[in-house]
Amino acid sequence: MAFLVAPAEHYKESYLQAIQEFQVEGRHMDVNVKRVSRNFGHFLRYLWALEDRRRVRPGRVPATDLWLVAGNEFIGRLSLRHELNATLLHWGGHIGYEIRPSQRRRGYGKEILRLGLAEARIRGLRRVLVTCDEDNTGSKKIIEHNGGQFEDAVDVEGSPVKKLRYWIDIP
Repeated sequence: MAFLVAPAEHYKESYLQAIQEFQVEGRHMDVNVKRVSRNFGHFLRYLWALEDRRRVRPGRVPATDLWLVAGNEFIGRLSLRHELNATLLHWGGHIGYEIRPSQRRRGYGKEILRLGLAEARIRGLRRVLVTCDEDNTGSKKIIEHNGGQFEDAVDVEGSPVKKLRYWIDIP
């Protein structure tokens, strides 16, 4: 059974292995795995601080970072943005998520978004924007499975693919 947790030291090794998997795909190349490993407590404090408006960098919004775990294994990450700014309204959305490559196609994508919507409701959100690249068929199906209603496809500066924008009402 998978569930969302606050980022925690307990999942350090599994998290670092997941980052290495993402890097094989060419993602998260900005993450220095050795540095994060040496300063994992500092890294966790940084993630926790993202919720505090006073500590958020200009142009950003407060957000909650949650990890999907099963047993003792990091499966994926969810970012729940508490509000939208112009960029997030255009293409970023309230919720972003990712599943580590070795755990894809096992239903975790549907689960992480379902659980993320429950977290959004707890935080007072009743309607959220979720986006995905137009060529990401898996994410499109995940969003639609969780009630996503397609609004439009938008261009994103510097990206060769459009972003699909979906709204999900949270009862």
